[in-house]
Amino acid sequence: MNTTILKAIALAAFLILLAVALYVYRPNHSTYTRITVLGDSQAKIAPDTAVITFSVVTQGKQAVDAQQQNATKSEAVKKAVEAVTSDAKTEIKTSNYSLNPEQDYYSGKMPKILGYEVRNTVTVSIDKLDRVGAIIDAATTAGANSIQGIQFVIGENSPAQGAALALATQQAKAKAESVAASLGGKIVRVVQTVEGGVPPQMVDADYYGSSNSAATSGGLAIDMKREVRTPVQAGEQIVRSQVVLIVEIAM
Repeated sequence: MNTTILKAIALAAFLILLAVALYVYRPNHSTYTRITVLGDSQAKIAPDTAVITFSVVTQGKQAVDAQQQNATKSEAVKKAVEAVTSDAKTEIKTSNYSLNPEQDYYSGKMPKILGYEVRNTVTVSIDKLDRVGAIIDAATTAGANSIQGIQFVIGENSPAQGAALALATQQAKAKAESVAASLGGKIVRVVQTVEGGVPPQMVDADYYGSSNSAATSGGLAIDMKREVRTPVQAGEQIVRSQVVLIVEIAM
């Protein structure tokens, strides 16, 4: 009797182990598919950097005369800008320099050189946006006579950029989970993520009272008694972040 009971217990144990093994090593019939979703977020954010581009343009009968006039005025402009930006994080650099002959193409004869023009273009980047008007005023008073434009940007390391990117990522993930649930499956892994954004806005310098002025042979005359300051408003930028998410779903 005891032998029969032991055999029954052993058989039961064997069957249980067999069932467990069959469950553990059962064939996996799950199917996998990939989906691509887009997360898109945008927010109005104040820019943290201004980039101003202006030039000193001089003309002369001789190339050396135009060059020397330009060098003198450009040095004065540099010192004037440095004086109004000494307590700010500023970068002043030459972005272009050219010396070209001015020729007469309308006389019907061989072009004749009438004189020479020198253009020294300077780009100023500053983190204090309330100094932009003062920079324009100081530069034009010192000798700059062409303003190419003002650009307001948001730095790549700005916390606002990271927050917008995180929001776009969360939105993409939520979309992927909704699609997976509607298909009766679940996300098993993220295959790839791609991020994107939008370029910074350009502000037209003419709107704020500056102008691109043609230089005369003696240089543009500047009113040294200027009292009205150039108004510049940075406003806000719409920062848009996009994240493309490719995920794999098991169904």
